[in-house]
Amino acid sequence: MALIGEGEGHGGFTLLHALGAGYGCSVGIDLSTKVRLRDNEPKKSADDPSGVLEAVVEAWVAAGLEKPAEELFWQVRSTVPTGQGLKSSAALSVAAIKALCEAGEVELTNAQIVDISANAQMSSGVSMTGSVDDAWAAIEPGWKIVNPNLPAAEGILMEGEFPSPEDWKVLIVMRGDRELLPDAQRFAQVAPQFEKAIVAMEQGALGVALTENGRATSNALGDGRGRRLANDLLVWGARSAGISGSGPAIAALVPSFNESVLRRIEQLAEQRGHDTIVTDLWTA
Repeated sequence: MALIGEGEGHGGFTLLHALGAGYGCSVGIDLSTKVRLRDNEPKKSADDPSGVLEAVVEAWVAAGLEKPAEELFWQVRSTVPTGQGLKSSAALSVAAIKALCEAGEVELTNAQIVDISANAQMSSGVSMTGSVDDAWAAIEPGWKIVNPNLPAAEGILMEGEFPSPEDWKVLIVMRGDRELLPDAQRFAQVAPQFEKAIVAMEQGALGVALTENGRATSNALGDGRGRRLANDLLVWGARSAGISGSGPAIAALVPSFNESVLRRIEQLAEQRGHDTIVTDLWTA
């Protein structure tokens, strides 16, 4: 035997940062991670410096599930940038769990996959909260406001589709490697600043939530440059913009019908030395 299972998970950007808001919410984008699971060693194995794949196997076994083979080998292909706040770890863990399901002929609900993903991300140290909202964004289109302290099936407070996803392009501005790490105490200190983002989500104003959450996150991280760049994107023509996750990437929403504005924003960002990615919201 060789290939025994495959799986896919999507990247995303943040609408509510769970550390600051108390509730998490992310939305998937059309960037994804594809995982292939083998029972023999391939010529090129997956590069996984954070140990997410090993943690996934441990969480799988801890959930009472059997490994589909004594030795497991992984191959990964991904368009989700790592270490940028774009949910690469959630995409990887969800894809790996799906591959394990296929290999072992195991049927799990999406909520069960999210729970295993959260346990794996916590144990590997890539997340302080389990990134439950990120895992939901990796496995289902649309958005969910979740309580990360409850099992995935019980923790969904609100959910919905992104309004008119075809009307938007998602512009990702990359700012190099992550230098500022999240500190739970600093996020707690600025927790009231996330209230505007929470209210926006309750009103269905998802673009406003992206911007307000990004501003609160930049204050929690002490990332003044990120906040200024997000504000510049708004001046240049984006309808909303904010730091995604704990950064450093900034996600912006630009009307899809206005290609000239999108090109101008790309050019201005690149003139400042930033790489950019243009993608779409992930739909079913």
